[in-house]
Amino acid sequence: MNRRTVLALAVGAALLASGCTGTGGTSKGADADAPDDPAKVDGTITVLTHRTDLVQDGTMKKYAAEFNKTYPKVKVEFEGLTDYEGEVKIRMNTENYGDVLMIPAVIEKKDYPKFFASLGTQAERSKKYRFTDYTAVDGKVYGQSPLGAVPGFIYNKKVWQQAGITDWPTTPDEFLDDLKAIKSKTDAIPYYTNFKDMWPLTQWTQANGSVSCDEQATTKLAEGDPWAEGADLRTADTLLYDIVHSDLIEKDPTTTNWEASKPRLAKGEIATMWLGSWAVIQMQGAAKQAGADPDDIGFMPFPAQKNGTFCAVTLPDYNQAVNVNSDHKAAARAWIDWFTDKSGYADANLALSPLKDAPLPDVLKPYEEAGVKLLDLDDTKGAEVKSIDNQSEVGIYKPDYRQELVDLARGARKGSLDDFLTGLGEKWTEARKNLGS
Repeated sequence: MNRRTVLALAVGAALLASGCTGTGGTSKGADADAPDDPAKVDGTITVLTHRTDLVQDGTMKKYAAEFNKTYPKVKVEFEGLTDYEGEVKIRMNTENYGDVLMIPAVIEKKDYPKFFASLGTQAERSKKYRFTDYTAVDGKVYGQSPLGAVPGFIYNKKVWQQAGITDWPTTPDEFLDDLKAIKSKTDAIPYYTNFKDMWPLTQWTQANGSVSCDEQATTKLAEGDPWAEGADLRTADTLLYDIVHSDLIEKDPTTTNWEASKPRLAKGEIATMWLGSWAVIQMQGAAKQAGADPDDIGFMPFPAQKNGTFCAVTLPDYNQAVNVNSDHKAAARAWIDWFTDKSGYADANLALSPLKDAPLPDVLKPYEEAGVKLLDLDDTKGAEVKSIDNQSEVGIYKPDYRQELVDLARGARKGSLDDFLTGLGEKWTEARKNLGS
């Protein structure tokens, strides 16, 4: 994953409100069945992708060459789009939006059958793959993510050790004490907000489920108040507030720089950032370029335990889908299956495989060794949550309210934390009632 991927994941839900007319979806057959005989699958398919970097450096062509060893009669062409969400949203008002594409966040889940061919039943696919319920409508699955990630704190192990910290904190209070030790015993910035780039602040929503160790955490967002006492988002947002309010961050959050933060963490100038497993490979790369040790990059779960066990939710990247209007559905389906199962794309990105029986990537070995429980969230009510979020204008997938939270914590905005979180909860609850949730 790169920054573009995470930005799309974090803020893509905000595009739901901008709408898509849906005139492009005409059905030429609603299913894209798995092909039986690779030798009989043919045609030229266009794959739309947000990974412009992999198109430009030839990596995608190499994947296609490997794919052709199994499917020699299929020609795969790639179209890398810089403003993926914006451009595909427009193209989906026609039938011309590639044969394979990443499902844009602008498309509401209930409309997936209008635009995408079914890959099969959820009952069957969920036996083999993670994330199937994120694209399931009426029991059929319309997309598959080729990789996943889990949230966590990226940290510089050397800095934490210099501060005398040997064990992962198990509570928010312990985490704050550790950051205070880093401030007093090292020269590193204990925590870096990435406030100016905005999108990293949305990553805090991914603590939902990890705190309570609850696979029904998304359902609870649809049915309750995310900022009620003891709720996951209240716990996460309170920790962020306390970090900032305790002056454990950079001097001026308005001047942060995401790209520059990577080598700074690698070199030990920054101690900690809340991101996800996708960021480990980027930090390790930054360490190599800066002449630092990639092994100094650590990854730890949110400081909360259930019955003595840490938990972390699994999260999909963009989901690949077959255009329902494609004239080469068999070839398009073959590409998705091969790219998910055989390409090694997840391994290359040190990411969580969508295959349930695959080993964990090296970046998650610390989680495995510490017995961190990985949770596949039930996303049955995911679309409902996004509707409530848009109606309420809270923006749990946008950076705005957490920028306000940081401003509140650092004294740039007046008010109390309790009033602020209570206000969010009231807007959420009102929207939920208005939508009949």
